[in-house]
Amino acid sequence: MMMDEDVEQASLMSFNDRPRAFPNMRSKAYSPLIFRILRKLNVRVLSIILLFCFGVIFYMGASTSPIIVFVFAVCIISFLLSIYLTKWVLAKDEGPPEMVEISDAIRDGAEGFFRTQYSTISKMAILLAFVILCIYLFRNLTPQQEAAGLGRAMSAYITVAAFLLGALCSGVAGYVGMWVSVRANVRVSSAARRSAREALQIAVRAGGFSALVVVGMAVIGIAILYSTFYVWLGVDSPGSMNVTDLPLLLVGYGFGASFVALFAQLGGGIYTKGADVGADLVGKVEQGIPEDDPRNPAVIADLVGDNVGDCAARGADLFESIAAEIISAMILGGTMAKKCKIEDPSGFILFPLVVHSFDLIISSIGILSIKGTRDASVKSPVEDPMAVLQKGYSLTIILAVLTFGASTRWLLYTEQAPSAWFNFALCGLVGIITAYIFVWISKYYTDYKHEPVRTLALASSTGHGTNIIAGVSLGLESTALPVLTISVAIISAYWLGNTSGLVDENGIPTGGLFGTAVATMGMLSTAAYVLTMDMFGPIADNAGGIVEMSQQPESVREITDLLDAVGNTTKATTKGFAIGSAALASFLLFSAYMDEVSAFANVSFKEVDIAIPEVFVGGLLGSMLIFLFSAWACAAVGRTAQEVVNEVRRQFIERPGIMQYKEKPDYSRCVAIVASAALREMIKPGALAIASPIVVGLVFRILGYYTGQPLLGAKVVASMLMFATVCGILMALFLNTAGGAWDNAKKYIETGALGGKGSEAHKAAVTGDTVGDPFKDTAGPSIHVLIKMLATITLVMAPVFL
Repeated sequence: MMMDEDVEQASLMSFNDRPRAFPNMRSKAYSPLIFRILRKLNVRVLSIILLFCFGVIFYMGASTSPIIVFVFAVCIISFLLSIYLTKWVLAKDEGPPEMVEISDAIRDGAEGFFRTQYSTISKMAILLAFVILCIYLFRNLTPQQEAAGLGRAMSAYITVAAFLLGALCSGVAGYVGMWVSVRANVRVSSAARRSAREALQIAVRAGGFSALVVVGMAVIGIAILYSTFYVWLGVDSPGSMNVTDLPLLLVGYGFGASFVALFAQLGGGIYTKGADVGADLVGKVEQGIPEDDPRNPAVIADLVGDNVGDCAARGADLFESIAAEIISAMILGGTMAKKCKIEDPSGFILFPLVVHSFDLIISSIGILSIKGTRDASVKSPVEDPMAVLQKGYSLTIILAVLTFGASTRWLLYTEQAPSAWFNFALCGLVGIITAYIFVWISKYYTDYKHEPVRTLALASSTGHGTNIIAGVSLGLESTALPVLTISVAIISAYWLGNTSGLVDENGIPTGGLFGTAVATMGMLSTAAYVLTMDMFGPIADNAGGIVEMSQQPESVREITDLLDAVGNTTKATTKGFAIGSAALASFLLFSAYMDEVSAFANVSFKEVDIAIPEVFVGGLLGSMLIFLFSAWACAAVGRTAQEVVNEVRRQFIERPGIMQYKEKPDYSRCVAIVASAALREMIKPGALAIASPIVVGLVFRILGYYTGQPLLGAKVVASMLMFATVCGILMALFLNTAGGAWDNAKKYIETGALGGKGSEAHKAAVTGDTVGDPFKDTAGPSIHVLIKMLATITLVMAPVFL
């Protein structure tokens, strides 16, 4: 059934008189138990509790190091700033009642799925924590842990506690991302009726709130764990653990964060793209109605998916990235300080925490630099939102260079090598430049202002097949420049670290790996601002959906379409950034894994020889894992979309009045279908990711025992991790870029190019966008979480492979 031409041209009747079909799904608002308890407390009692907690935190920090006190202070200030941003955003008006009603429906759907999804994840996390406890109760200890009197039981409890804390913090990070997005979307929609710049500022500040909380929680969580273990275990006191060995106790935190992030990304990605693909195939392709049209039964599920997939999952994802990078850098810093016999190694160990503390400061400045001073009419030409965001990012980059240099001089200066801090500052500069290049490359391949996307759009004019071919070739080509950039960055940082002047007792340079760690920190030194740009995308997308569903004037939709197109680009660029940081972080985690194996086995473990058949097989298994995981993730979206398509078709057949606005679609039915399918489908690929390295390591450990190769299990797992990382980086780059390019090629045609909406080129572009949806929002983001989770699993399970 095709939509009436008068309705398509919005000329059937005046805007105010047009009949509407709005969702009526409002139910009792949900908030986590801890928030409900806090709201019931008296303000004075709550203030006393907070002051007591702050006092305990700062006491532990003062007992550990002045550096930790600085980290705590910055994190708490950033939390206060995030509260200010929240109040500023929530003070904005929500617009007319029809907008509020749609926003409420989206909020209920998102919070309902989040509650169910994270309930499932928490049960799996508790089960895995029990498995880790059992393994650690029977595993070997490092000689340093035995000398410090750290028994197996204590080591097991510490690792499990760190794992559960990491999982909890990652879950909170995801909830924060979703909480703000479902409240900011309607305020952006309302602001778009007045000014594009005001709508941009609200979306950016809402994303900034989430970013500051996520990064701040990652930093303060590790700092609290570190200071707690330091005080509790009496580190550096006679007969106790050395401070250089303390970071090994934190690996459980990174694993917990990775575990939650993977399932959040899988479940959220399957939800959002299953709903999106189903809504587009029936709504756009079969019925010819616009995107986010209120007559589409799957439109609310699609808008809910933006929040649970792009906001909640991305918050958990970046939290995990930062946590893994900090912990691996702390391990490598401690190892290098120990080899070089540096008198005070705390600066090298705590350096990552300070870098991300400065990240909170400079990103806050970048976020606040975007102001809504313009009050232009919605009909007037508006400033390019991407240019505004880019100015804020450029300011953040400049401040990052300055603060990074100051941090290296403060913490990495040592009398043994007076100029080493400068080499490490240059390593950080390499990382910052790498981040900027990655953002630019991703923008070039996914923004319709540039040639690749316009060429892809042109291919749509000759049919669906040529659109798919052009999109696949664009995605394949887009892997080249990022790989070259990563290669140059790793080699440059390693060389700078190796020539820093830091040597071990035999005169061998030891700063190379730490140099790559510093480069990774440099790349992530603007992580809070990058996450802000990422969160901007789904908030703008939701705002456009609310405007379309509430049937606002075309001029308002033009503003939200512009913000949405920029949001697609920012999402693609931040995914490219995430993949680049994942590549460097995985290299660090791989190096930390080899250091940990050396510590547990008490033998040198510096090389992995892939000429050994078993080790080569481990590499093949790692490569296979990436392809099988990607296949299962995409297939999960396909099966979910099929259920949505069948349901939407059924409603159009059984309720013919939907197309004439005489009957209201059953939105809740599609929401229920997608939620159930996403929870069901996320289990199989997630279980594959967790079980694979453990099973491979145990099988080859047993084989090594009977063939007289004591380290075979550890070597095979190292090979598996190495190959999976390489294949995963390339696969994620291909999937993310191709999907983002297909999406923006469609957006470009919708601006009026090549015939505009409804043309044959547009139909072909919609097909490409549909194919690219599971690429860029399910499989691609899940893969770069997967490769980091593989690395953290191997860190936690390293003793099992020996």
